[in-house]
Amino acid sequence: MENSLKIVALAGGVGGAKLADGLARCLPPQNLTVIVNTGDDFEHWGLKICPDLDTVCYTLAGLANPETGWGRTGESWQVFDHLRQLGGADWFHIGDKDLATHLERTRRLKAGQPLSQVVRDFCRTWGVGATVLPMTDQSVATIVQTVEFGELPFQEYFVHQRCEPTVKGFRFDGIEIAQPAPGVVEAIHAADALVFCPSNPWVSIDPILRTLTPYPSLSKGEGRKVVAVSPIIGGQTVKGPAAKMFAELGMEPSALAVAKHYRESISGFVLDTVDAHLADEIQKLGIRPLVTKTLMKSLEDRQHLAEDVLNFIVRIV
Repeated sequence: MENSLKIVALAGGVGGAKLADGLARCLPPQNLTVIVNTGDDFEHWGLKICPDLDTVCYTLAGLANPETGWGRTGESWQVFDHLRQLGGADWFHIGDKDLATHLERTRRLKAGQPLSQVVRDFCRTWGVGATVLPMTDQSVATIVQTVEFGELPFQEYFVHQRCEPTVKGFRFDGIEIAQPAPGVVEAIHAADALVFCPSNPWVSIDPILRTLTPYPSLSKGEGRKVVAVSPIIGGQTVKGPAAKMFAELGMEPSALAVAKHYRESISGFVLDTVDAHLADEIQKLGIRPLVTKTLMKSLEDRQHLAEDVLNFIVRIV
């Protein structure tokens, strides 16, 4: 039965968090581990900000703001508004509840606690049943190489520049020495399947896979089923710059392009019904396709997609 599967999900921000939440609604808590990208972590206002980790944790805890896709529900903005009045940097919005997360995380990290321990404690406080792990406890910084501005830290590109610069490549500072966080390797070894959530392949999933490079049997999915869910629907991304990145790197943005990106790692690929015409081409790559509804507008959509993914995993030989 699909709910007896042990699943490790690799996730970035909003899209990854939604599918992780769907999987959490289908699986016993002990059967789901979510490994989250930390390449977009950065320092702001002197605080350690972990956007993808927070989005995943808030979503699994039922605390995420459904309107923005980031931050906390029922948020207030008094600190941000007063800091802006004083001339502080205001390009990255931090609400009052969210600020508490960053303050306490920064305090604990400066006290010597590893990020994985901080995440574990926060999840326990927020009532998150699944295991959430950062990809690494070491610092990794995603650098976006652009035509107009040279190299930009990811949040500078993504938030401050609103993804407008033309992308020509990526670099991950610190990735060569970054080790998987405690529990990552063990969770993958114990998993029946890996799921690449519908997150940006270039800057969300790739950094996680790069931390697993010293473990080729893990990063290549050897000995277990690996299924990816396309973040591109009808040539567009629901949220974020993945489609724009594919185009600027010389590839037509499509579910097929995502499947080709992952072809060395995956055995199955999930694409939306609007892209059903691409299924045969994906099959020719040696990847088994599943065509279903992948757009997650509601909690029911998340669970239905998760159920489809789990049933698909069972059927893959």
